[in-house]
Amino acid sequence: MLIGILQCGHLPEDLAAEYGAYDSLFRKLLGGRGYEFRTWNAVDMEFPDSPEDADAWLVTGSRHGVYEDLPFIAPLLQFIRDIRDAGTPLVGICFGHQAVAQALGGRVEKFAGGWSLGRVGYPVNGHALNLVAFHQDQVVERPEGAEVLASTPFCENAILAYGDRILTIQPHPEFDAGFTRDLLEARGKVLPADLVTGAAASLDQPLDTAATADMMAAVLEGRR
Repeated sequence: MLIGILQCGHLPEDLAAEYGAYDSLFRKLLGGRGYEFRTWNAVDMEFPDSPEDADAWLVTGSRHGVYEDLPFIAPLLQFIRDIRDAGTPLVGICFGHQAVAQALGGRVEKFAGGWSLGRVGYPVNGHALNLVAFHQDQVVERPEGAEVLASTPFCENAILAYGDRILTIQPHPEFDAGFTRDLLEARGKVLPADLVTGAAASLDQPLDTAATADMMAAVLEGRR
């Protein structure tokens, strides 16, 4: 099974040197399932020819906002609509979560409540899914037909489903504690210092990355 990764951003150079490109985090997260992966650098205007170029798709995070006037945004949103129309499975993470919402008729904005950073519990089916939040932008209006799978007082539309074939997640299941601490340090100058301190401390508790990877895999494989 081929998973097509639409890479929508680049890591800071020092993190990329240690961890690889953004797509490497997802290859690790979803490893051991027999998947093959191919990456298109959408942020650099590299796009597939059609949704049939992969069996399922994954849209990554990014430091950019989906509302920005950047060359790759419009073709990315159109390709998301093409994936939806083709019925091909799709998972979006953080920026990818927001891009799917924007593409399908929702609205994303820089949240007036500020940043969410560090380990956050997202209630899913009566259980807390503890994942890393690292965002200020949010989906503030859901597209028609979007089902809320997880919501918090800070982030109303944290995990959304669009039928059985599209799943989008605002937090980052691909971030482990070590990577997140390094990212907080790399971007600390543009983040509120008190939130950075609290976020780093929260990472001493376990994260539910494996359970979230299972949830993603169920959609990618058409088993949801």
